[in-house]
Amino acid sequence: MKKYTTLILALLLSFLLFAQEEPKPEEAAVQQAGQEPQAQEEPQAPAARALPMRNFAKHHKKGSANSVFTGSKENESLVKLEIEYKLLDNTPQKKIEYAAIVSNNVVEGTPEYKTIAEHHDESTIGNYLMITGLEAVLPNQKEQKDSSLAAVDLDSFDPAKQDYKITAIFPNGERKEYKHSDLLLADNGVAFINFKEDPELFPVMLNGESARDVTLNRTLYIKNFGKTYEVTPLFINFSLRSSGTMEYYLQKNRSFIARFFNTTAVAHITIGNLIMMLVAFIFIFLAIAKDYEPLLLLPIGFGILIGNIPTAAGVQIGVYDPGSVLNYLYFGVLKGIYPPLIFLGIGAMTDFSYMIANPKLILIGGGAQVGIFAAFLIAIFLGFNIQEAASIGIIGGADGPTAIFTTGLMAPHLLGAVAIAAYSYMALVPVIQPPIVKLLTTKKERLIRMKPPRVVSKRERVLFPIVAFIVCTFIAPGGLPLIGMLLLGNIIKESGVTDRLSKTASNALIDIVTVLIGITVGASTSAQTFLTPASVKIFLLGALSFMISTAGGVLIAKLINCFLKPGNKLNPIIGCAGVSAVPDSARVAQNIGKQADPTNYLLMHAMAPNVAGVIGSAIAAGILLGIIPH
Repeated sequence: MKKYTTLILALLLSFLLFAQEEPKPEEAAVQQAGQEPQAQEEPQAPAARALPMRNFAKHHKKGSANSVFTGSKENESLVKLEIEYKLLDNTPQKKIEYAAIVSNNVVEGTPEYKTIAEHHDESTIGNYLMITGLEAVLPNQKEQKDSSLAAVDLDSFDPAKQDYKITAIFPNGERKEYKHSDLLLADNGVAFINFKEDPELFPVMLNGESARDVTLNRTLYIKNFGKTYEVTPLFINFSLRSSGTMEYYLQKNRSFIARFFNTTAVAHITIGNLIMMLVAFIFIFLAIAKDYEPLLLLPIGFGILIGNIPTAAGVQIGVYDPGSVLNYLYFGVLKGIYPPLIFLGIGAMTDFSYMIANPKLILIGGGAQVGIFAAFLIAIFLGFNIQEAASIGIIGGADGPTAIFTTGLMAPHLLGAVAIAAYSYMALVPVIQPPIVKLLTTKKERLIRMKPPRVVSKRERVLFPIVAFIVCTFIAPGGLPLIGMLLLGNIIKESGVTDRLSKTASNALIDIVTVLIGITVGASTSAQTFLTPASVKIFLLGALSFMISTAGGVLIAKLINCFLKPGNKLNPIIGCAGVSAVPDSARVAQNIGKQADPTNYLLMHAMAPNVAGVIGSAIAAGILLGIIPH
């Protein structure tokens, strides 16, 4: 009996020893991977908040496979997040949260992949996602009474201005910094950070996924808003499908009043916008109170107001917003459609008889273009490229349509500044030119009386636009659209058989195009694109160019007088009319002449170099367009 008892005790003892030496399931899996077994450790949770990082709570179920964690310790899959931002008074705030590393199993071509690609360059889409609760990454909110952090009202929170950033501390000790733009916030209460690392670097806390040679057979849960979510591949895909940037989430979840305020101009106005509005008021004042080029300055001034009313992001209504009404209207400026139409109207209103009667006055119109080429050379010296310099130089011709046409083809990014400068100096002709004329002429010269021009026949008036077109376009074919439309308008007028076309071109057409060009040019001068150092240089160079052109016309007139007999001399005052500001420069010459001699009428004589200047500036533009690549 003792034998049997001893045998039974020996068998029982052997069984117990065998059971004690049998490895546990998790040890077995680790041993298969060739690793030392590691003890499981619980992640340290921070102080309780609205979304505590007991967010990643383990759900142990008796007899459930989910209670088995096969592989390295749990903290290998957790990332510590240091979330920092500033309050409106620049007080720094910092809170600690945790995220879990999960596999980014999103396949290229799926809607989820597209969602991530919309917020990140596709080349940066990584192998991993950090997943955490939504409120973990949001600033501390006013409902969280038990927090030591100051409450932040999300209606007024701006992550960019308030220096929001996240420093992620990985299990291997590596630290990486992420901005608010790296976050994806899902509607179902979770947030993601997509990142790229060696696919074998981290174990992933996702059922069925593998890292190194260890399979993690555990499902992770997030506790959020009193609910729990099972983080599975399906859950991640669904979450990514409904995710968006932090800005989008904040905008979507703000109060109605905050969202409404964000759509108003008040929320986006800048000092630059206010400065440009002041410029607009000056233009409107000069047009209405001083009668300075009201047909131009009034629509331009109002256009500046339009262009400097800021809108909320995503509202496509400005001249630079593709598909907007103003953008379609601005197309006519950008592609040089409006300037030739204005030249058509100018041609239909212009009488070239005085120039035909005294052809030598054409030289004044040509000589007055010297400012264009002088400013062109100076602009290159100041660092502008050759296309920009050509656009700036054209301002010296005091011809807005020509300046717009040239700049739109050569340097469209300078279009607003060049157009505003050109039209400004056209309006300021009565202010700028008189001092220059008086400086360069003597009292005796200003008293010169010119002979009345001869009468020009209808045949000459009809033949002139045809001959002038052929000669000018052979010299400068680049100016063909402007010169051709100018002289077409003139032959329509002079032919006498197309009165309806002449009246339409010289009235309704030119008025409509003037309004369109004024509004769109003005609207293109938003503070963000207009208030730059380059704009200041353009205005200074434009003024210099215009003054040189005025001086050039006067000096050319004085040079011509050196070759004329005493009875045939020119009054050099008319030289200021060589710029193409029709008919303002001719009026300035008339007024200066009347100041010297009230009985001396120079208007009809000054109109000759004035209209010659229109052709001269178009030829100058054509030469520049022909020799400069664009």
